[in-house]
Amino acid sequence: MATAADLDPAGTPVGTLAAQIAQRIEADVIRRGWPVGASLGSEVDLREHFGVSRAVLREAVRLVEHHQVAKMRRGPNGGLFVAAPDAGPATRAMVIYLEYVGTSVADLLHARLLLEPIAAGLAADRITEDGIDTLRATLVEEIAHQDAPGVHSQDPLHPVLGQLSGNPVLHLFIDVLTRLTARYANTSRRISKAEMRTAKDVSHEAHRAVVDAVIAGDGARAQTALAAHLESVAAWIEKHRVRRGPRIAGNVVEPELAEGPRAKLAEVVAARIHDDIAARGWQVGMVLGSEADLLARYGISRAVLREAVRLLEYHSVARMRRGPGGGLVVAAPEPQASVDTMALFLEYQKVTADDLRIVRNAVELGAVARVTARYGESADTDTGDRDNDRAEIADRLAKAVRRPTEGPAEDPRKADLFHTELADLAHNPVLSLFLAIITELFRRHAAGHDQPLPGDTAAEEVQHVHQRILDAVLEGDAGLARHRMRRHLDALIPWWH
Repeated sequence: MATAADLDPAGTPVGTLAAQIAQRIEADVIRRGWPVGASLGSEVDLREHFGVSRAVLREAVRLVEHHQVAKMRRGPNGGLFVAAPDAGPATRAMVIYLEYVGTSVADLLHARLLLEPIAAGLAADRITEDGIDTLRATLVEEIAHQDAPGVHSQDPLHPVLGQLSGNPVLHLFIDVLTRLTARYANTSRRISKAEMRTAKDVSHEAHRAVVDAVIAGDGARAQTALAAHLESVAAWIEKHRVRRGPRIAGNVVEPELAEGPRAKLAEVVAARIHDDIAARGWQVGMVLGSEADLLARYGISRAVLREAVRLLEYHSVARMRRGPGGGLVVAAPEPQASVDTMALFLEYQKVTADDLRIVRNAVELGAVARVTARYGESADTDTGDRDNDRAEIADRLAKAVRRPTEGPAEDPRKADLFHTELADLAHNPVLSLFLAIITELFRRHAAGHDQPLPGDTAAEEVQHVHQRILDAVLEGDAGLARHRMRRHLDALIPWWH
């Protein structure tokens, strides 16, 4: 139950009202075209504009700052100023979350094969002289790091291909996948220098083949070469990885993140605490230490530690418990903070309708094909588990189909449930997380451009389309299910303005 201190004078919980105000501020930034450096008003101006208390506004500003949409500047001529977001901290949090929920090498390969060949093909179509120079410089840098530890830890080509695709969504998702792959590769057993050198040579030659195809503008050859390379990488990791249960422990903190301003240093400390939690097997409820212990362990000021703790609490990685027996307590991470931040970052990157269509099609068509295959495999196996599997797929999707017409009128996400359930039933947490970012991006873009989504006005039509997709899934017809899903997704694009 909320106490008086948790309530605004109007009686609304501070956290709830602050989240609403934060979303209004963020929508205003989107509506204004994300004018970096522009003032959104002083604290007094904003309190008067929104009609809220200082406590509510400051909590709203903290959320906006976490999402890296704006920063509050104190002192004369201060106020809330629009910021240029950096995806780094949220990207690292996404990697940690995917690691925590037990993403497998097979999950990674599936997601990478859905997305990276598309990036290679797009890069080949739009390659320029500058892009050619970037690719060749990347290969030279790779040779220069031949003696660095790890086979796939220094693997910049894949994010570069994402960047050269010209699609910010592909670039972001490939960056996450590459980082997570590196963490798996870094848990490999000790291998000889000769074997390491051979593996790096093989990887470099595969990269060179991809680069040659992209430079030649041969998208099909680039896609084929990249897909073969990704399968080779996955096989290498699976062969050499040390099994330590479903989770791994690696290094999230990039070497280039060193001392800097308090905010940046707090991000580095938060990432180091991330690593410590992962290295201990992510024991939820374990106390990492008191504030005094952590200050001594990381050699930082109280202000930096408290900002780092706020970041960890925001991503539900750990929480500071006060009083006797208190300290920083390990929590079970959840992705919504990163989903919000990434959606806003992509809005700042000026994602187009075509950018969104390409990636959403890849993710959702991959998910529906996988669920259809699961349902068909279950039909071919006479076991109780398989019968339960089929029943779960049919039941959950049937309920999701009915949700647009039977769900609460005030639920803006009810039409998304069918898509969310498909991704979840694909049993690949990467696809579920990426789809969550895409749908949040779509929702925030619509709100920021005063473009209301169809909602209840199209509920019956949406239900009919979802039922047709479900019919194809239950018939085991993956091609038809993909066709119907593609047409459904294409119908959503006109809502992106």
